[in-house]
Amino acid sequence: MKYSILFISLITAIGLSACDKPTVVNVPATPAAVPGPPGPQGETGEPGTTGTQGETGTQGATGTQGYEGAQGDTGETGTQGETGKTGSDTVIVVPVPSEQK
Repeated sequence: MKYSILFISLITAIGLSACDKPTVVNVPATPAAVPGPPGPQGETGEPGTTGTQGETGTQGATGTQGYEGAQGDTGETGTQGETGKTGSDTVIVVPVPSEQK
């Protein structure tokens, strides 16, 4: 019995290793569509209708006139000073400076 279990284990291992493993097949991606040449130009469309004219705005309010300042009052005249003293009979002569050469 010893040998039979060993023998069956070996045959099972050999049998399983001999199985054909499936190969992975990579399906190539579908190529991107390449656009063809451009077609002929279409006809020119008709011009659109003219839009409606907007309403004219109302005139704004007139501003107030600026304030002109009133002219100030004339100031008061100051008090007059006292009369000076009469001078003496002394005459002071100031000579004219001579021209220097």
